Amino acid sequence: MKQSNTPPRERPLAPDLQTYRPTLTMVMSIVHRATGAVLYVGFIAMAAWLLALASGPEAYGLARKALGSPVGLVVLFGFTWALLHHAFGGIRHLVWDLGVAHTYPWREYLTRATLFASLACTVLFWLSLALFHTGSP
Repeated sequence: MKQSNTPPRERPLAPDLQTYRPTLTMVMSIVHRATGAVLYVGFIAMAAWLLALASGPEAYGLARKALGSPVGLVVLFGFTWALLHHAFGGIRHLVWDLGVAHTYPWREYLTRATLFASLACTVLFWLSLALFHTGSP
């Protein structure tokens, strides 16, 4: 093997958070991926709830008690937000795939609208549950 006398070339550095300042769009992209992971786990938990429902009144009562606890309600609220946020994020990506809202102000408006819509719809959903819940099983 013949070695060259030329010095090795500098390799390009990958951009990182020290190079780029995080923007709302970047953060929401990460949150979109995180909500996808949360939904994966949440749907496994939903399958466990359906299994408890099919297993009989004792198992269902235990699952209902766990989900009706303060911690369970917070988990359900978070799951609802993750589901809605991921759905609105998917709509945002569909809009971008159509070639719309790629420029600076519109990209930020659409990102903020995704965040606002997911939070607002989650709160409205849980308020409607609280207002119209009859208390029957």
